[in-house]
Amino acid sequence: MQGIRYKDILTRTKPEKSLVFGARKTGGRNSKGRITVRHKGGGNKRLLRRVDFKFEKKNIPATVASVEYDPSRSGFVSLIVYNDGEKRYMLTPASLRVGEKIIVSEDAEVKTGNRMPLSKIPVGVFVYNIELKPGGGAKLARSAGSSIEIIAKDGGFAHLKLPSGEIRKVPEKSWASIGKVSNEEHKLITIGKAGRNRWKGIRPTVRGSAMNPVDHPYGGGEGRSPQGTKRPKNKWGKGTRGVKTRKRKKYSNQYIIARRAKRRKK
Repeated sequence: MQGIRYKDILTRTKPEKSLVFGARKTGGRNSKGRITVRHKGGGNKRLLRRVDFKFEKKNIPATVASVEYDPSRSGFVSLIVYNDGEKRYMLTPASLRVGEKIIVSEDAEVKTGNRMPLSKIPVGVFVYNIELKPGGGAKLARSAGSSIEIIAKDGGFAHLKLPSGEIRKVPEKSWASIGKVSNEEHKLITIGKAGRNRWKGIRPTVRGSAMNPVDHPYGGGEGRSPQGTKRPKNKWGKGTRGVKTRKRKKYSNQYIIARRAKRRKK
């Protein structure tokens, strides 16, 4: 089992009481009580943090009061206090420290943590928390260690290179934060034991080949049997591994300049 020494990074153990709320767990069930997402259930109780992704308070400086752990996301969150006294949570960029100042403004300095429109950010800068449309709230680059590079600007659009290798256009009027999301070491965590997944609310996954024929296309047979089907498929017979799932006429196809690189076969 491997983890992260949070004591070296985090500055506060309990969250800001006015910015947390509780919610019932679904266990992967919909409003009719049917399981629509498998392998969910149990786990430790969580308090959900109200993280600001819209950043509607503009041109008001804010000070970073603390860097905290959020059980609902891979990156850390920071408690920021605006000059008018209001407190909010935001995703913490790497290298941001307690006591530093940030601002959301069109005339902000190009500095880690500051937020401004893509039109004001120079080409070659790495950004996170990016809006897909102006005023829609941050949608891209929100997980631990992720960032997106601005590689060009043309015709009112910024060309962004995503972590997957995809290059896509986003309106220049959309806002983005400078830097990359904190907790880069998150990908190095080794779960180590089944119980740790249960703490996270993840239930066991049974192999299809271990099931009966009535339960899965791979089920049945004496001993360890091969797949016995033409191509890989899931429990409901739908194709997996390499099957395209994106709709051919999806509205955002026009904004994609280059698709992500295909995974190499071993």
